[in-house]
Amino acid sequence: MSELRRVVQRGLWYEEFETDVLYEHRPGRTITEADNVLFTTMTMNTQALHLDAAFAETQEPFQQRLVNSMFTVSTLIGLSITQLTQGTLVGNLGFSEIAFPKPLFHGDTLYAETVVTEKRESKSRPGEGIVTLAHTGRNQHGDVVVTAIRKTLVRKRPS
Repeated sequence: MSELRRVVQRGLWYEEFETDVLYEHRPGRTITEADNVLFTTMTMNTQALHLDAAFAETQEPFQQRLVNSMFTVSTLIGLSITQLTQGTLVGNLGFSEIAFPKPLFHGDTLYAETVVTEKRESKSRPGEGIVTLAHTGRNQHGDVVVTAIRKTLVRKRPS
């Protein structure tokens, strides 16, 4: 029997990123009450809108607990990792233009997509490039619940 060729799951090398492509990240992630409470308490966020169901039910306009927005943006980025930057990322350089147009609730499913808006070779770090990613998160109804721009430093393909 001949030896099998191995394929290791990874993100994209700098050269493989394409602008004007919509990268859809699947599967999505259904957000549970446990996810929200654990993240909120682990990060010392005492906001009652995340933790106190009785209080949240009295608050207009949603009258229910909201998923912590920091969990929402973290999950958005996390959903993109396997397809885009797993093992090829040097580091995040910054986040900007983070917005939460609609809330996320317990039981909602978050789906992520990304567009590469810019890429250039690093001037100071040979073998690496800077890739700017526009991430969008949608709930199961297609409503945009989070957007974020992320600037990353990514490795070039090894020679």
